[in-house]
Amino acid sequence: MLNYRHLHYFWVVAKEGGFARAAERLDMAVQTVSAQVRELEKSLGHQLLKPAGRGVTLTEAGQAAFARAEEIFQLGQCLPDEVRQAATGKVARLAVGLSDGISKLAAHALLEPVLGTAQLRLVCHDGEFEQLLTELALHHLDVVLAGQPAPRNPNLRLGSERLAESSVEWYGPAALVSKAQRDRFPQSLEDLPVLLPTGHSALRTSLDRWFDAQSLRPRIVGEFEDSALMAVFAARGLGVFPVSQLGAGDVGLLRGLRLLGRSDDVKEEIHAIRSRRGLHHPLVQRIVTAAQG
Repeated sequence: MLNYRHLHYFWVVAKEGGFARAAERLDMAVQTVSAQVRELEKSLGHQLLKPAGRGVTLTEAGQAAFARAEEIFQLGQCLPDEVRQAATGKVARLAVGLSDGISKLAAHALLEPVLGTAQLRLVCHDGEFEQLLTELALHHLDVVLAGQPAPRNPNLRLGSERLAESSVEWYGPAALVSKAQRDRFPQSLEDLPVLLPTGHSALRTSLDRWFDAQSLRPRIVGEFEDSALMAVFAARGLGVFPVSQLGAGDVGLLRGLRLLGRSDDVKEEIHAIRSRRGLHHPLVQRIVTAAQG
């Protein structure tokens, strides 16, 4: 069995860059700290630290050990707060990862069933798909909402469920969306300034295929990672933009936007990706049940 006390001493030495500073931080004798680290190296069968000037640096084996130790002790630092919150029942914490490629308006609609939870503490992280999956595997997140399912990777031990699939609607400011433009949709997209998701979005890929199928060459004036930000710029007159019907309800929060038309052949999917721990999170389960119900 790994001795986690020895691992902790090694972790502190690596962070402090030397045995003397680590001993001072731990309020222990240098010889004691050094002996404990040597015991860890002996149990692992590899040298983890080597001299570097007046201090020490990590060997290649030490870098691997330090990376895991960093994960372990960061999680350990969260443990007291999480246990206290669970025991008192005062805080309902939900950490959600939102992949860059999905509509944030649609994501808000999917989270709606839990937003009225008493003492809710919602933490949303926006990032790239692979980065969010790593955070999920390390239990820093409870669920990731993404435009694609979890990859088949047995090392990550992740599962996913499709929460939604909806057609896409186009909105724009009243100054641009006239009756004539609505009647000519989708050909009117060649005459109007168009805002689109950036290229890494699954929705953008579907839209590009649809443009080709319709023989359309839209006049693109802006590209956005965040659909909510895209809607704000559209409301200020920059152009027309697509949004899934799931998120279209939130478009009403921005005054002056009108429906231009619908692209029924274009679908946006949103998947909930969970680790094994996320399977038992009551708020995540409520989100999944509401979406699939």
